[in-house]
Amino acid sequence: MRTRNAGKELLVKQRAMEMLVADGFEGFSVNKLAKACDISVATLYIYYKDKDDLITKIGMEEGKYMTSVVFRDFDPEMSFAEGLRKQWENRFAWMMQKPTSSLFLESLRSSSYGETVFKCMTDNFKEMMEQFTKNAVRRGEINKMSLEAFWATAFAPLYTLVRFHNEGRSIGGKPFTMSSKVLWETFDVVLKGLAK
Repeated sequence: MRTRNAGKELLVKQRAMEMLVADGFEGFSVNKLAKACDISVATLYIYYKDKDDLITKIGMEEGKYMTSVVFRDFDPEMSFAEGLRKQWENRFAWMMQKPTSSLFLESLRSSSYGETVFKCMTDNFKEMMEQFTKNAVRRGEINKMSLEAFWATAFAPLYTLVRFHNEGRSIGGKPFTMSSKVLWETFDVVLKGLAK
């Protein structure tokens, strides 16, 4: 039996995410992946049972890593302003450091793999964020609202800025590169919109 090679496994994960982001799930195959990694298809089967197993496992690993980064130095007991700022800081750092992983996870969200992949990370994620928002409501820092309303208001602007940055343009095709000034200017507007 052939042994696992950590370097090859890392290469496989990175190339798979790159290919899935670029070509979509329909354009992806283990044969194309093996060729892109300059390895045999048999080598892929050391790490994964099949294409579905590969996509699911990589998604779960990346999702767990993303969750660990998002909650770094975050405590649901933080004030709303401090906790939301930490969330923005952590999410932004992760999306900038791992843009391919970020785009890969986003593409999984609406795929047939999404439910399986996101289930492994949502329990703790949901619990932490629910506790954070409940604490903020209890302290009178924000009004009670649905999870969807909170999420759309609190984080959609950040994800939109990152999308603009990744695409290199904003509305109307205007060239765009993310800056700290734009990030925190947007954050301040979001905070004002949510805070009592």
